[in-house]
Amino acid sequence: MASTTALPELHPDHIAALVEGRHPQPHASLGQHPVDTGFVVRVVRPLAAAVTIVRGDGSRVPLDHVADGLWHGLLPGAGQSYTIETEYDNGPTWTAEDPYRFVPSVGEIDLYLWGEGRHEQIWHVLGAHFRPHEDVAGTSFSVWAPHAQAVRVIGDFNGWYGLGHAMRRLDDNGVWEIFVPGLEPGNAYKFEILTPSGEWVKRADPMARFTEVPPATASRIEHSQYEWRDSEWMSRRASSEPLNEAMSVYELHLGSWRPGLDYRSLADELIGYIEELGFTHVEFMPLAEHPFGGSWGYQVTGYYAPTSRFGHADDLKYLIDRLHNAGIGVIMDWVPGHFPKDEWALARFDGEPLYEHSDPRRGEQMDWGTYIFNFGQSQVRNFLVANALYWLEEFHIDGLRVDAVASMLYLDYSRKEGEWLPNQYGGRENLEAISFLQEVNATAYKRNPGIVMMAEESTSWPGVTKPTSASGLGFGTKWNMGWMHDTLQYMQEDPMYRSYHHNDITFSFFYAFSENFILPISHDEVVHGKGSLLHKMPGDQWQKLANLRVYLSFMWAHPGKQLLFMGSEFGQPSEWSEERGLDWWILDQPVHRGLQRMVGELNRAYRSHPALWEQDNSPAGFEWIDGGNATQNVIAFLRWSRDGQPLVGVFNFSGNPVGPYRIGLPFGGTWREVINTDATEFGGSGVGNYGAVDASDEPWSGRPASVELTLPPLGGLWLAPN
Repeated sequence: MASTTALPELHPDHIAALVEGRHPQPHASLGQHPVDTGFVVRVVRPLAAAVTIVRGDGSRVPLDHVADGLWHGLLPGAGQSYTIETEYDNGPTWTAEDPYRFVPSVGEIDLYLWGEGRHEQIWHVLGAHFRPHEDVAGTSFSVWAPHAQAVRVIGDFNGWYGLGHAMRRLDDNGVWEIFVPGLEPGNAYKFEILTPSGEWVKRADPMARFTEVPPATASRIEHSQYEWRDSEWMSRRASSEPLNEAMSVYELHLGSWRPGLDYRSLADELIGYIEELGFTHVEFMPLAEHPFGGSWGYQVTGYYAPTSRFGHADDLKYLIDRLHNAGIGVIMDWVPGHFPKDEWALARFDGEPLYEHSDPRRGEQMDWGTYIFNFGQSQVRNFLVANALYWLEEFHIDGLRVDAVASMLYLDYSRKEGEWLPNQYGGRENLEAISFLQEVNATAYKRNPGIVMMAEESTSWPGVTKPTSASGLGFGTKWNMGWMHDTLQYMQEDPMYRSYHHNDITFSFFYAFSENFILPISHDEVVHGKGSLLHKMPGDQWQKLANLRVYLSFMWAHPGKQLLFMGSEFGQPSEWSEERGLDWWILDQPVHRGLQRMVGELNRAYRSHPALWEQDNSPAGFEWIDGGNATQNVIAFLRWSRDGQPLVGVFNFSGNPVGPYRIGLPFGGTWREVINTDATEFGGSGVGNYGAVDASDEPWSGRPASVELTLPPLGGLWLAPN
């Protein structure tokens, strides 16, 4: 037996804390430590019959049992690598590396940056990482839990029994760490945390990059091996200016677009479909891990983990890579405003409010039953800022649509008097959230030129898309919720009465250039009893489809980018539900196929006419031709490209043809019908101008040329000079 006479003794309370896995510094006592005559090694092996150290030179040193499963012994000479051989009565011998013989896998600079709230790539540090450490392959675990008394990692690799994998606290900021040699990707794990009240709780890893498939809740060790093939796209993205380029977005919920597809199988079907329709981008509703499918992804528990419902993280990278190589941009919904109260996730993570604000008047979103992030806490901000960068940089996402920005900006959002706390100046503005949004936008654009940050902001907050240097929030675009509300209200009126509501279809032009807008017809407009977009339109089936065609042509011609939710492109009859697929069967009807064909033509015409997107955010790109014709339910306007090329949009929202209808033009000559939504190939009646008109030099309404048109009923025309 090894001599123990020269070995330092430990206090019984110290021993108890070690063997119970609740010591905050287990590495300071366990593992290999120098003494006068060599090294003392201590290991915890409850119920073991014998424990032997097998050193790197092949020598074997049996250990003595101290108490309660703690073993120790003297290793003479120089320090060496070693393994631990454990024998049990009537059981096999178990040989393993010692996790307590390794130096920390988290560096001092990383700890400093995290402490300052300025670690822009913290996902490389915290969480679980399979990688070599001191030339040994294994997995390092680290987690932020400043209120914890102790932290252990548990998983299928240790039978969900964490006594042998107690973590050490590295600093005053509360980062805990352990390296587990030999542990490979795929293993499930959680953190077991001793709270200030003395309760052990189990939590999923906030920085996990992969998880079990819900409803299972454990994290999984992830190790990406994906090799990107979109370098040409990424190079082009870095030099692009999305605000001055074509952008029409197809929004979809991955699970219900075509149920049963995973990330990889979706690539083939989605890319072909988007190419047919001509959209420039797809926007995925949130893909970060979430426990409840009915939340559509808007109640996130795994901010760094693509949902495992559809495959591995590398499978999502494959999908995005394929989209990029097909020339299609990718936007993803991002939800930094709130998170669910599931006890195994972020909520009260280490037994105390951590990610959420401690005061419920600041820290709870009553409408949604969720917690609100503590935007004034530097590490929480760091967690979220780095998360945005994670999706942009690790997954090559081209833009993030930030959900529910209004709920972040206002301290009294959806609260009654007495249910909210004013800011330090007595106002209702959430100064910490404003600062956070400015930080995440400025950082995202600084590190990833060519991306676009989008705000779903439903109020008149000023400067949403102004740069942070001008005290704006720094977003690239803002969803124009006012346009959506007003125009849909107008379209739901019977054409007989639309003349009384003309302001609803024209009002958006008065503020069209106050922000950089995107016009959204999103999932929110086709759920919860609102009916489908087609269902909102008045009249019989023909009239509903005609209304939808003219509305979409107006939307595509209006200043701003466009977003359309899946199913609306072919006139889905029923309200959307995440529990079933789209009404694809309706495409057997020629009129619905015609609507789908028209959307494709809108996108192709839109992309080929810079007048519709080059000056989206400048008054120089727009001129009224006729905005006040409420009696006939007609509006007409000009869009201009930077080099002076025009496109005319004329829209008849009445149920009857209008004509001859004279409009003034900037010059004479032949103008062709780029789009006529009443074309028979789109399911219309075929009323129009035979594909082109010849404008004369007869002045009209202050313009040097003019032309008489026939406007189809419930029809939109786009005209461009030949």
